[in-house]
Amino acid sequence: MAKVKQNQLGPKVLVILNGKGGVGKTTTAVNLAAIFAEDRRVLLIDSDSQRSATWWLERVHQAFDFSHEIDPKMLGQLKSLDEYDLIVVDTPPALHSKALAAVLPVADYLLLPTPPAPMDVTALINTVKTFAQPSGVFHRVLLTKVDSRSLKEAQEAQTMLEKLEIAAFRTYIRTYKAHERAAMEGCAISQWKGANAQEAQADYYKVAAEVLMDWKRL
Repeated sequence: MAKVKQNQLGPKVLVILNGKGGVGKTTTAVNLAAIFAEDRRVLLIDSDSQRSATWWLERVHQAFDFSHEIDPKMLGQLKSLDEYDLIVVDTPPALHSKALAAVLPVADYLLLPTPPAPMDVTALINTVKTFAQPSGVFHRVLLTKVDSRSLKEAQEAQTMLEKLEIAAFRTYIRTYKAHERAAMEGCAISQWKGANAQEAQADYYKVAAEVLMDWKRL
């Protein structure tokens, strides 16, 4: 595929955020970066002091560039990195972090992952109303860690979000051991081979397709 040409506004900036940890932020950031890197120049920024994405990626050669960066001044200049088509930012699990405050003004898209459990969704709804919506940046909720044997909880969460007029991805990220094993091996799910690899890969490819559809409308 041909490279995506950028306009004078610089690369698109996709920010992955949630005020809680353990919701699939880093998994989503790494896997989407890898998928988009199949036909784009991609940089993944790990702005979390815990360096989870960096630990994941530094052991194996990746199809995209990545960097650990927590300096707010540098994060605020991401649009100047015109050698890239897309920058994916994995943010710390803290809504009031300096890193997130710096990257939000240059963001084109906010992706908010959350498990479908009622307490998680309730907290996420509050984040959307008090943080994402006032930012004015396009945003969408992604249901993660969904039990593939029982989708009822995810369906109920999606219905709740729709009633509140909060945009959500149609795709769920189902829970598979494949995600943990890919991380342990230092690769994205699109590169991993093993049990349930195809199913796990399919979920993230569908999410990437939905993101692209949103960008065409924005």
